[in-house]
Order: sequence, then structure tokens, then C-alpha cells
Amino acid sequence: MAQLDDLVPNLTADDLGGPRYLVLARQLARAIRDGHLPPGTVLPAQRQLADALGISRVTLQKALQILEGEQLLESRQGSGTFVSDRLQQPMTMLTSFSDDMRNRGRRPTSRWLDFAYGRATPEEALTLALSPSAGVFRLRRLRLADDEPMAIEFACLPAETVHDPAKIGDSLYAYLERRGAKPVRALEYLRARNLEAPEAAILGVAEGSAALFIRRISYLPDGRPIEYTRSFYRGDRYDFVAQMTVPSTQPTVGKR
Repeated sequence: MAQLDDLVPNLTADDLGGPRYLVLARQLARAIRDGHLPPGTVLPAQRQLADALGISRVTLQKALQILEGEQLLESRQGSGTFVSDRLQQPMTMLTSFSDDMRNRGRRPTSRWLDFAYGRATPEEALTLALSPSAGVFRLRRLRLADDEPMAIEFACLPAETVHDPAKIGDSLYAYLERRGAKPVRALEYLRARNLEAPEAAILGVAEGSAALFIRRISYLPDGRPIEYTRSFYRGDRYDFVAQMTVPSTQPTVGKR
């Protein structure tokens, strides 16, 4: 059960202003994102929480509805309101799985499924701009957060980049940085998929469960591709979030 002190952290200037339910929603969102309320935390009963905060239940319910809409909270029939254990992954920053989990206060680990050296397939050679006879290392890992399976990653890299796969550890990007080959940008392609039996068994979910299949091509500062990764992310744990803006309208010369 969450403690009331964790539910109402100190406000910043950006939190202030607007109706009370909106201020409360900001407070709770900050408590969740700052790690004061870890995933799976159950909130006090609404009547108890409203009385403790000195607000009406209507105000509290409005705040909770906002956070449920943002998928920070989830209401479970007969059990109460919980901090969501879904993870929101922004699509505007190139970060590693390990960094993402640490930033959320979770402990990232990896479990090697296999790694092997071989000649690049036509698809791998084309994607990584390699000659048809070039060698590559293929790395397949299970990514976990607090020992819970989250994703399966199958990465392919030029062999010259990976001298010793055993030294990669939990973070491929940290290893590439030590090698002077850390990517600075990437293209990602997302597709909804249903997990087949082998992947479902590795992730500990039922066959046919929803997943996000992601193809990522990462590039060095000079534009060379350095990483080609295909991943399955659990659909019941991940939301990928993109921030979009309306393009500015430029006046067209000669038109009125």
C-alpha cells in the first residue's frame, strides 16, 4: 500500500495552476515517474485518500481518470487502483534498454540465448552496407527488468566491431561505446505481431500473445550502419510513445 507522503511530493512551478484535480494529477504523475510509486503499487481506497488529502471524491476521481488515460494507473475490478506496470518508451531518443530500465528505477539484466559468427545473409549485407562475403556476429538475448522477461533481441553487427561477444555484458551500447562505435541515430520500424510458441515460451506468456516486433538500424556519426536488430517486446508491458507537432506553415511565394 502506498504511503501518503509518497503520493504528494513537493510541487514545482510547472505543477501549479489550474483546477485542483489537475494539480493532483500532476503530483501523482511526478510521484510515479520519480520512482516514489513503483509499478504494481496499490493506492489507498478512494474514500481514505480523499479524506487524507482534504479533497472531494469527485476531484480525486477526475485526477485518477487522467492518469488512467495516460496509462500510469490502472483500475482492477475488486482489487483497487494500481500503478501500471506497463513501460512507456519514448521514440524520440536513442537509448539502450539498460539505461531505460535504470531511469525507471528497475534493475536490467540480460540472458544470453545464443551468439555466433557467420557470413552475412543478403539481407544483413544490404542493411549493414557490407560486402556479400563479410563476416557478422549474431547476438540473441532475453532482456529482463527486475528478473521479469521483457523482450527478445536478435542483433547483427559487423564482425570487426565485436571482437569478443562475451565482454558485451548487459548493455550492447555500453560495449560499442568502449569500442569507439556507439551509434548516434537509428531508424525503427514497428509492427504488431502475435507471438509464436518459441518466443512466447521464452517471454513467459501464452502462445499468440500480442507483441511489438521492431526492426532497428543504427548508424555511426559518419553515416555507416553499425547495428541491425530485430526484437519482440511484450505487448502487455510496453507502450511506445511518439511526440508529434503540427508542421509550421510557410507562406508560398506567388500565391494568395
